[in-house]
Amino acid sequence: MGIKRGGSSLGVHRNRVGGGSRFPVLSLVLILVLSPMVFFLGRGIYSNDQNGSLNSNSKDQELQGVDWRAKLALKHVKSLFSKEVIDVIKANTDDMGPLSLDSFRKNNFSASWKVDGQENVVDGVNIQETPKVKQDTSLDVDHSQHDDSPANLARRQLREKRRERRAAELLKQDDDVTLKLENAAIERSKSVDSAVLGKYSIWRKETDNENVDTTVRLMRDQMIMARVYVSLALMKNKTDMAHELQARIKESQRALGDATTDNDLNHSAPEKIKAMGQLLSKARDQLYDCKLVTGKLRAMLQSADEQVRSLKKQSTFLSQLAAKTIPNGIHCLSMRLTIEYYLLPPEKRKFPKRENLENPNLYHYALFSDNVLAASVVVNSTIMNAKEPEKHVFHLVSDKLNFGAMNMWFLLNPPGKATIHVENVDGFKWLNSSYCPVLRQLESAAMKEFYFKADHHTSLSAGASNLKYRNPKYLSMLNHLRFYLPQVYPKLNKILFLDDDIVVQKDLTGLWKVDLHGKVNGAVETCGESFHRFDKYLNFSNPLIARNFDPNACGWAYGMNMFDLKQWKKRDITGIYHRWQNLNEDRVLWKLGTLPPGLMTFYGLTHPLDKSWHVLGLGYNPSINKSDIENAAVIHYNGNMKPWLELAMTRYRSYWVKYIKFDHPYVRGCKISE
Repeated sequence: MGIKRGGSSLGVHRNRVGGGSRFPVLSLVLILVLSPMVFFLGRGIYSNDQNGSLNSNSKDQELQGVDWRAKLALKHVKSLFSKEVIDVIKANTDDMGPLSLDSFRKNNFSASWKVDGQENVVDGVNIQETPKVKQDTSLDVDHSQHDDSPANLARRQLREKRRERRAAELLKQDDDVTLKLENAAIERSKSVDSAVLGKYSIWRKETDNENVDTTVRLMRDQMIMARVYVSLALMKNKTDMAHELQARIKESQRALGDATTDNDLNHSAPEKIKAMGQLLSKARDQLYDCKLVTGKLRAMLQSADEQVRSLKKQSTFLSQLAAKTIPNGIHCLSMRLTIEYYLLPPEKRKFPKRENLENPNLYHYALFSDNVLAASVVVNSTIMNAKEPEKHVFHLVSDKLNFGAMNMWFLLNPPGKATIHVENVDGFKWLNSSYCPVLRQLESAAMKEFYFKADHHTSLSAGASNLKYRNPKYLSMLNHLRFYLPQVYPKLNKILFLDDDIVVQKDLTGLWKVDLHGKVNGAVETCGESFHRFDKYLNFSNPLIARNFDPNACGWAYGMNMFDLKQWKKRDITGIYHRWQNLNEDRVLWKLGTLPPGLMTFYGLTHPLDKSWHVLGLGYNPSINKSDIENAAVIHYNGNMKPWLELAMTRYRSYWVKYIKFDHPYVRGCKISE
């Protein structure tokens, strides 16, 4: 390449045939002059206008898609060279292939970028390039006020969208975590004694709070905080404030009274709430200390917890006592009937149809009770719902105290065409302590200590949690006689055992046709819920229990049981019962009662009956389905709320009272009413 000297301009002769090569000079120009511009062009910054020409004298250019770096580079290039030099450089680089401006521009942009207003693809998203608009763009403009290219705008928008989406996901995760924590706390609060947390637990949902009356709750909360501030005021020697708070507490107590709902509140309650609120605000300004308030509330909670525990023990004891106490009316009835019975001559004390008592072709019932009124309901309800009452035979066993009353009642009120017979458990001479382990244990010093010296502080603290096992019925052989049915009725093949707290609503003769498949006991299972399985009744920490029984085995209910007495004798059920009873002399296998030894004795020998035969829980469960009760053959008031007690649930009592003869003179005389 040759350079022509002596002129005012730099000329470059192209396509010269002779005179040497011009390429070294052009290369030098490119290296020394265009290095800065090539750097920016390589990054896709430099761009010419639509006509391919660059006007170096005008600051008003049409620059579409040029960012602040391109403007800055163009500014510095213009300051170094004149227009003629730039024109020569441009003319000599148009056809240089990879070194051309177009090549730099094209290689910088993505292959998916289409120029001249065509569709652009950035990061997999299609964007329509905006049409070019002429703008007055100063080359001296600060790069903090630049206009981004469509590609950068698109990327920025995508980044913003990703940030927003990520932020939303994080917020959602936070909400989910918070919700899980709240739900977990609510579940934990349910496991805590509700009498302690009660209405004031912030974790309990409003629907779980039995008192939703906000005004009553507000007054109670105000009094609690007032007591806290009284304590703080006395601690800080502000006696005037303490006296004023105590006076407001008394006023609020009088206004609240025994109200449990907002409608029961005294008309002065709103004024008392307002006055108390103002005083609490004043006390907070003068006395509030977070640490002291927290400590006082914790102390109050612990004190309330101790009081609640003590009251619950008292309540449990009193409810057990009330459940096992015979009401005055029934006691009166038993005494009057007993007197009348022993005034009868011996020949008039016998029941008719004694020949039916050992007839295996009839339907036989076993009923062991010391409650005359309850036994009468069982017999009356069975006979009234029987299709063939003449085929039903009732075997009643009572104790010495109620034997005369039981006889007299059924002599005065015979069960229609059915057969009935009453016996005295004390008349079974074979039932003695040498034969029966329970009688031997009841005569032991340890058992007497357990029952009759329970007021001693050591034994009371040990047995307070199991007051229900101190039930007097466990001292009576009437409760254990169910394990000796073949000895009591040696000539019968099958017998239906009934508790005295049941009501029969349908004919029961179908039970004698149920195939027990070689099992001894036919009963309704009660394992619909986990606490009615074997581990509820037996001590599985004892290896003897753990080796012989399944803790998840399904329990069943006494109260209506069909016993196959042939299979009973064949499998020596009474002997199995004696074995387990002897092993439990120290009450290490189960607590007192007849259901645990029954579960063990008949383990694997019980056939499950259809649940419609026997519906349980009317003595403790207030939410039994009404249709289940009405469709049941037998309903059972198991639990403390027996239908003859004031504790009885009103909604279930009607099923029992309709079988009582309230027009009977003895019933009226003893003031037994509906």
